[in-house]
Amino acid sequence: MNKLKPYKEILSYAIVMTVLLLLLRWLEFRFLILENQYEIYIGLISIFFLLFGIWLSNKVTKPKIKTIIIEKEVRVPTSDFMLNETELQQRNISKRELEVLTLMAQGLSNQEIAEQLFVSLNTIKTHSAKLFEKLEAKRRTQAIETAKKLQLLPPTLG
Repeated sequence: MNKLKPYKEILSYAIVMTVLLLLLRWLEFRFLILENQYEIYIGLISIFFLLFGIWLSNKVTKPKIKTIIIEKEVRVPTSDFMLNETELQQRNISKRELEVLTLMAQGLSNQEIAEQLFVSLNTIKTHSAKLFEKLEAKRRTQAIETAKKLQLLPPTLG
């Protein structure tokens, strides 16, 4: 305790100055709040509505995840592919239509098939329509799947 006696006056001044500084800061804060209370309240309300809007938009636009299980038969080729000539003749599919069907199975668009076979786009559309009719299909995927089942296309193609 004797060691603190010489510093007693300095410590008391430090404590008084600290209390006065805290009082000054408190008064400054009070003045700031009273002077700008409407702006502060408006700011707080706008922040609340901003956060509420973000939360609401996430709830409304959140995608619903659904799991769909698709089972498909996978055929493993056991030997070299043999074209089913009898089915080709029964369905009256021409060699050009078979070429178009093969290129469809490779994933080419009508325009790409037309460019590769050096014919017009309308010719390819006509061949496609006839193929769909002969294979009793409504879409390319159905036609290709039917052709594979009938052994008009190799099972590994596409």
